[in-house]
Amino acid sequence: MGLWSDRVLPHIVEKACGTGDIKKRRVTACDGLQGRVLEIGFGSGHNIPFYPAAVKEVAAVEPTDVAWRMSAQRREASGVPVERSGLDGECLMEQDGSCDSALSTFTLCTIPDAVQALREVRRVLKPGGSFHFLEHGRAPTESVQVWQRRLEPVQRRMFGGCHLTRHVPSLLAEAGFEVVELEEDYLPGPAFARPFGYGYVGRAVVA
Repeated sequence: MGLWSDRVLPHIVEKACGTGDIKKRRVTACDGLQGRVLEIGFGSGHNIPFYPAAVKEVAAVEPTDVAWRMSAQRREASGVPVERSGLDGECLMEQDGSCDSALSTFTLCTIPDAVQALREVRRVLKPGGSFHFLEHGRAPTESVQVWQRRLEPVQRRMFGGCHLTRHVPSLLAEAGFEVVELEEDYLPGPAFARPFGYGYVGRAVVA
């Protein structure tokens, strides 16, 4: 992975994804989670404080050892048992139909084959289970899209393969999900940050 991706980048993500505006959206994304939850891209555990009382345990998929160690304090302070469940969202260790809910926050942008990862999530969800997400991606404004396309090659090299132009609802549809709740908008901030800050938060079920 390299020094930058393995040791430096997790600390940058910890700060960038822990702002107050993002925390409000995490609350929305986590609302309705229940039972055994699969969380892909667990990171440093930012979502732990927002798990509803109905969450009984979490299977956390996290490829980066540094991020997993950074989550230790949050995991220890939580009343919800969290176990690390593999490193690769494209090939989950969980058995078919073993999870009641699934969660992804700022993860689909970096997985090389996001549709394959979503198909894996679909596989491990129980009938009637739902996938909750908070992601960033392609903006609806053409002028912003132009900059997203220009900046994406640099973004991918510097930030662990992060794409700026992925359209999350389309990825979900391709993987066999139906989006039943969706909010999308730019995160608060200056106009120059818009290529990085168009967000989707919602819930999807198996179509």
